[in-house]
Amino acid sequence: MAQAVPSMMSLENDVFRSYLFYCSILVLKMMVMSIFTSSQRIKYGAFVNPEDVKAFKLKPKTDENVERVRRAHLNDIENIPLFFVSAWLYILTNPVAFVAKTLFLIYTIARIVHTIVYAVFPLPQPARGISWGIGFGITGYMAAISFLQFR
Repeated sequence: MAQAVPSMMSLENDVFRSYLFYCSILVLKMMVMSIFTSSQRIKYGAFVNPEDVKAFKLKPKTDENVERVRRAHLNDIENIPLFFVSAWLYILTNPVAFVAKTLFLIYTIARIVHTIVYAVFPLPQPARGISWGIGFGITGYMAAISFLQFR
């Protein structure tokens, strides 16, 4: 009789639980960026949508402080969903738990650092590039491992 193998997508799987934990952090981080963008718009009176301009009785304008936060948020929107998919596929390869959990942790830290050096306390390059590159490399590594495993 065959023994039941725990599902890779089970809360019994330590790697999957870690994935869920770090995905939750990244979702919350992206939600905070929405609030941060809105607060910057209010702080600098930088509204571009006609209904917002009318509501605040202002003229349409942009502000570099708002645009910087908005670009950081857009960078999250471009990169974090790729991590979600790539990490999920990587879990299906049954990776070494320590390696997978470390990759998830480092990715999450890199994305938080990216936001800090881009939008909160802007630092000159290569700070932003390094933090972005670490996340990009991790996502690419997990996608490549998955590709090679499932080909």
